[in-house]
Order: sequence, then structure tokens, then C-alpha cells
Amino acid sequence: MRFDTIIVGSGLAGLSAALRLSKTQRVCLITKKSLSEGASYMAQGGIAAVLSEQDSIESHVQDTLVAGAGLCNEEVVRYVVERGREAIQWLIDLDVPFTMDPENGGHFHLTREGGHSARRIIHAADATGAAVQKTLMERVRAEKNITILENHMAIDLITGQKLGLKDNRCFGLYALDSDNNRVKSISAGNTILATGGAGKVYLYTTNPDTSTGDGVAIAWRAGCRVADMEFIQFHPTCLYHPKAKSFLISEALRGEGGILRLPDGTRFMPMHDEREELAPRDIVARAIDFEMKKRGIECVYLDMTHKTPEFLRTHFPNIYSRCLELGINISKEPIPVVPAAHYLCGGVMTDLSGRTDIPNLYAIGETASTGLHGANRLASNSLLECLVFSEAASKAILENPSLEGVELPLWDESRVTDADEEIVIHHNWSELRRFMWNYVGIVRTTKRLERAQNRISLLTEEIEEYYSNFRVSQDLLELRNLVLTAELIVRSAMLRRESRGLHYSRDYPERLAQTYDTVLKND
Repeated sequence: MRFDTIIVGSGLAGLSAALRLSKTQRVCLITKKSLSEGASYMAQGGIAAVLSEQDSIESHVQDTLVAGAGLCNEEVVRYVVERGREAIQWLIDLDVPFTMDPENGGHFHLTREGGHSARRIIHAADATGAAVQKTLMERVRAEKNITILENHMAIDLITGQKLGLKDNRCFGLYALDSDNNRVKSISAGNTILATGGAGKVYLYTTNPDTSTGDGVAIAWRAGCRVADMEFIQFHPTCLYHPKAKSFLISEALRGEGGILRLPDGTRFMPMHDEREELAPRDIVARAIDFEMKKRGIECVYLDMTHKTPEFLRTHFPNIYSRCLELGINISKEPIPVVPAAHYLCGGVMTDLSGRTDIPNLYAIGETASTGLHGANRLASNSLLECLVFSEAASKAILENPSLEGVELPLWDESRVTDADEEIVIHHNWSELRRFMWNYVGIVRTTKRLERAQNRISLLTEEIEEYYSNFRVSQDLLELRNLVLTAELIVRSAMLRRESRGLHYSRDYPERLAQTYDTVLKND
């Protein structure tokens, strides 16, 4: 199979790039499950951009820099923020149904979230991701130049080095067709990794099952550098309920006056930060973690009972109805919440056009480390990043005509057999996620990291032996990617001998005066 560009991932970054490139290129869009299954579709809050006269570019820049705890690349921050209005207008022109504000002359309603000094979050009620993704999916499915390969998982990139060439550009990739368990060779002049994050490396996460660090692992194995992998954002408020898997309680609730309380009703955020419930996510998540461990409680509570049922149903219809289904009337009782792994701030190193270390290979969205988020992502900057960098990468690809593709070797299965015991995969998956949660979570110590590193080393040996001897499956490929991503997270965390943003170490509780990115190179 030959195309002009392969895009791996069907979130906002992947779909946006596919639409922009398909006007003049033959695009192959690969997604592990269906187009709609990903973190972008699940996004509730909205997209941050300067859209109001009461706001300013400088204010959004400064809020991002403050949240990033001194580690943001200011050039990148300004690049993204300055393109916010244009990015939102592109979605508006595609007919994304953003929520209007009838009290403000028919303008779009803007909400506020933690870390923001102004109302600048444009949204579609409390299901922004679904509204945006549905709109883009309709356009992508209707575009004749886009070939969609659902239920396909990228295995590894095919580079010049692998082909024995001096030219080490990316020529395409191998992908597993999960429907019939066949591996395909797919050739293209350019390849874009837009596979999302790695939340499934942790026991508790707001991420979908597809978030297994695929793009980071694939790029690392091909020889790309990764940066700042220690900065895992834990969302402060994931619904705590035995029947609710990974259901996020949007930050917008705190933006609209939500109060965090202990089981006895005591408010605790004023004791942790002067910004109280509107402090950045890392501070709120650490405060909740502290209170839970100190008091031996299983969750805390987010109180919205001071708001009317009409207000809650209007502004948060999905959260209101989902909680009601589970027996929680949020207008009369507080919502039980816990922190959960939410967002990977580090990733594959790129420039302002999404280029990686390997020619003709790009990374965009959560997979990439652009320098925008620093040590902690500001709420709702992630979807903005997807839009801005999908446009930047598409422009770079269109302005630099790619070289002709080459005939790629077929996948070699001559020395493998069918797996004898799948239970090995599931056991290792469970063990990995549990010790990552216990040892590499919100609060870390050197001893905990060393324990995690030892476990990862043993798991890696087992998984590589399994991978070498048996035919690949999606579960095996995801586990292989997860254990590698976990290794990169732990290695990065051990190199950072300070506490900054999302990385908090009891052994190094102070923040160093000098700043540095944690860059890992696969020699």
C-alpha cells in the first residue's frame, strides 16, 4: 500500500492533519479501533483561546508559563497562543456546534478553568471533544483522498537504517490488521504520529483503553529523542464509583464555583494554595492525594449543591445525567472524586513544524513534546496544541514535496508460532500498571523509582522473549509499548533531582534555580 502521507491516530490532531492534507495528497489514516475511540472524543471542558476583548494574548501566555513551572519554551507558547483564534475559526467554519451565550449578544459562551486568569475556554456544553470529533469525522469519511484503516495498529516504523540505506528517512511502517491478524507494509513519503498519550501505564486513568504510549515507543525504537517524560498530569477529579470507568469530572465545574470537601464537609484547598480550587491541576491533585493518604480516606468530594439544578443541567448535561444514572444527584449531594493519570506532558521531541529527529517523520498532539506545556499543562491547552501543530505539520509537508516511496519488505513471520498462553500478557499488563501507580505516581521517592525500574527490567525481558517467539497481537503490541513507555518515564524521573510541576520527589522537595529539560537519546 502506497500513500503520500500516513497518519497514525484519529484524535483531533490526526483528523485535522488528514483534512488539511487531503486537498492535494493521498492520505492513509490508521486507527487502532474506530475513528471515535480516543482521548479527544472524551474531552469535556473545551479549547483555550483568546476570543474575548476582556482577555489578551499576553495573559494567556503568562498563565501557560506559570502553570508550566518555569519549563515552558516561551517561543512555542507564543506561537501556539497567537494562533488560537485562527484555529477556533477553522472549527467554526466546519460547523462545530459550540455553545452560545444568550446573555452576551449571541457570542460563544466562554468558561474559565484552573490556572486561567480569564474566561477563554470555548466549549460545546460539557462534551466538547465529542462535538468536535463528530464534525471532523463526517468530513474525513466524506473525503475521497483519505483511506481509513480502522482496527489497524502501527507496529514499527520502516526507516532507511532498517533498510540498510544511508538515507535514514522514514519510508512508512508495519501495521497489524486486527480483524484478520495480518501485518501490512504501508509506504509513504511522510508519516505523522498522532497516537495520543500513555495513561494506561497507570492503574487509574481518565484515558481510553487505546492510550498505550504507542507513538512514543515507536519513535524511540526508530531512534528519536524523547523529552520530559516524568511529567505525568494527574487530573484531580475522576469520578469515584465502582460502575464508572475512567469518567472525568470536568475542571469546568471548579471554574464555575465547585468546592472540594473532605467526607465531613470541611473545605481543604484554602490550606494548600491561595488560589484554592482554581489552582493548577498539579497542586490540586497533590492536595487531594495528601488529604486522602493523611486521613486514610478513599476519595474526596466536589460540591456543586450551591448551584441550581437548571444551571447544572444546562452547563454540564452529560456529567449531570451520568451521575444521576449512578444514583448521584449533583444538585443535592457532592460528587465523590479521586485523582487519576490524565495527560503526558513530555513525548517525542519536535520543532515548530512537528518534525522529529528522523526526516519525513512528524509527531503532533499528546505524542509530541513541543515545549508548550513545560512541567505542567494548563487546562484546555491540549486541544489547542492539536489544532495548531496539525496545521503546522501539514504546511511543512505540503511545502516540501516528499521523495518517491520505495518497495518495502514484507513482515517476516517465518520463525514464530501462535502464542501458547495469552495469560502471560494480561498478568504482566496488570503488574505493570499497579506498580507504576504505587511507585511512580503523584508523589515519588528515589527508592520507589528504583523498585519500579527493577520490575520494568524483568518485564521487558519476558515481553521481548514473547515478542520474538510468537505472532503479534494487539494486546502484545500494546504491552510492549507500555513497558517501554514506563521505562522512559522512570528514567526521566530519576534524572530530575528536584520537585517541579507534575514531578514531586520527597527526596528532592525543592525546585532548582536553573531549568533543564530531561532529554533521553536512544543511541
